[in-house]
Amino acid sequence: MAFGDGADDAALQSAWAQFCAQLQRAGEQVFKDANDTSGAQRADAFRFLTQNLGQAFDLSLETRDTRYPVLHTFCGPTRKLGGDCADFTYQQAWIDGQSTYRITGNRGTARFFNVTVQGARVPGPGVLHEPFGDTPQANLIGHQLSIADDGSFEIYIGGTERGPNWLPTTAESRKLFIRQGFDRWGELPAQLRIERIDMDSPKPLPSPETMIEAMGWAGDFVTGLMSDWPEFPFTYGGVDAEHPNSFPAILKAGATEADRKRGRAAANMYWELAPDEALIVEFGAHDGLWMFTNMGAFFNSMDYLYRPVSYTPSRTKIDGDGRIRLVMAHRDPNVHNWLDTQGFRRGNLTYRHMLEGEPAVLDTRVVPYDELARELPPDTAMVSAAERSAAMWDRFHGIRRRYVL
Repeated sequence: MAFGDGADDAALQSAWAQFCAQLQRAGEQVFKDANDTSGAQRADAFRFLTQNLGQAFDLSLETRDTRYPVLHTFCGPTRKLGGDCADFTYQQAWIDGQSTYRITGNRGTARFFNVTVQGARVPGPGVLHEPFGDTPQANLIGHQLSIADDGSFEIYIGGTERGPNWLPTTAESRKLFIRQGFDRWGELPAQLRIERIDMDSPKPLPSPETMIEAMGWAGDFVTGLMSDWPEFPFTYGGVDAEHPNSFPAILKAGATEADRKRGRAAANMYWELAPDEALIVEFGAHDGLWMFTNMGAFFNSMDYLYRPVSYTPSRTKIDGDGRIRLVMAHRDPNVHNWLDTQGFRRGNLTYRHMLEGEPAVLDTRVVPYDELARELPPDTAMVSAAERSAAMWDRFHGIRRRYVL
């Protein structure tokens, strides 16, 4: 048997060739002006692409049939999708508005838990590539859940209303989006399973038409993520690429309706840092769950499995004046609240505040690295090499616990 002997050969080969051409174009985006020319950052951009190439067909084919839903973890230590937060886990499941689904599991101890139903996409300016670009239709936050004494629960999605643990759907509903936010390293993730409640036959094998559609979706996905990042936040997210090293103002009252539905407010700072410089981020200690994540040029989170590139309330030290100071630097200044850059010369730092209490006013300044001791309070918490190594192990174990690695 050879090419052309099958009725679908030409269509399948054409779709595959088109996907490969899109992948080639996606790779060319590595060299855009927004990315630094260093070998490390060029390689990181290709890594961003290859990590998502690895899940392109999970999203477009393997989990795509809404009659046979699957919870897919689309970000993690070895897979970064633009704007991912180091202290969140992200899962999604494709659904439809006609079926009824059930999620069962154990709540775990993550400080923030959120399940949303997402509706139809309206492509156009200001809309990110799949699987982003949605505002929740319906939202269920952890404190709203009815949970048994042993931590078990079930959530119904769609169909007839079933008490507090129920999310409605509409004809335009297309996926579930599940986020868990963590503070302490010892927190445990929720263990979740999903099913369509009236499943009565095995999942069918992909047809040629299904495979061709999946190739088209996957091609749009890889080109979209390389085209949208980092330009999308610069154009639509208030990130100022012309004035680095400063956060835009963020106030709870200014959070968008979409932010409220997502249960958070966010601000991002584009940064550039020379080898002999350090950047101090300063803010008042404040209530609520907040997070900082240091990211590369494509808004992909840095190596949070091993490196101190993310902070939450429990993992920072507060100075005697009631303020928190994070120190971003290319080499370890022996400051407890060190934000590692991985040696990158430019990137993005995102602050998220889960809407409980008030977001902080974030002040920044760039100082000479060798003058940090004069720029920081005398009581700044410092660490030894042994303490830094111990903190690395705490991080390593904590992240593996979240992802069951």
